[in-house]
Amino acid sequence: MTVAGGTFISFEGIDGAGKSTHIGALAEALRAQGRSVVLTREPGGTPLAEQLRALALNDPMDALTEALLMFAARRDHLLQVIEPALARSDVVLCDRFTDATFAYQGGGRGFDLEVLATLERWVQSVPALGPHSLRQPDLTVWFDLPPAVAATRLAGARVPDKFESQPQEFFARVAAAYAARLAADPNRFLRVASDQPREQVWQDVQAGLRQRGLLS
Repeated sequence: MTVAGGTFISFEGIDGAGKSTHIGALAEALRAQGRSVVLTREPGGTPLAEQLRALALNDPMDALTEALLMFAARRDHLLQVIEPALARSDVVLCDRFTDATFAYQGGGRGFDLEVLATLERWVQSVPALGPHSLRQPDLTVWFDLPPAVAATRLAGARVPDKFESQPQEFFARVAAAYAARLAADPNRFLRVASDQPREQVWQDVQAGLRQRGLLS
């Protein structure tokens, strides 16, 4: 739980890992238990952040410009959606957060992790948390999927954006970056093997949240 009583859960993983399916199912499960749930995504979640999302996902740009857009969208999202929801004691379910930036721009693009860490400190400093504290999810559910399996799932599913159209080597670096984030903060992460049948993945998600007292 956060200080304000709300709960912030992010869903992470490479494209094709099944995040969208299970984040919606979790929202329904929590609402059925009487919780007020805000379901949102990154980049995006506000009108401004959605405009920045369209630029970041479709327009060519260098890695620094891409990272700056991601964090600009995140700042607006935090101030306009996430922080007010947590202050109301809502559950915030977010499809991607900062781990994705470290995975995609840091791991996939090979961009400087120290610069990303500096941007993280600037953008995620929230007065309500006190000095030197950053807003991070209370729990990050990482859907760990081999890139080859993800490629098979995504083949022909829709017109890919510039990230989805990257080669498997790119997604291998993204997956390795996610693993590094987990290793650095293991208590925050719930790793779910998502190369299993959908029903088993959902069972694993529920079991992990129950173990942490986040789902009855």
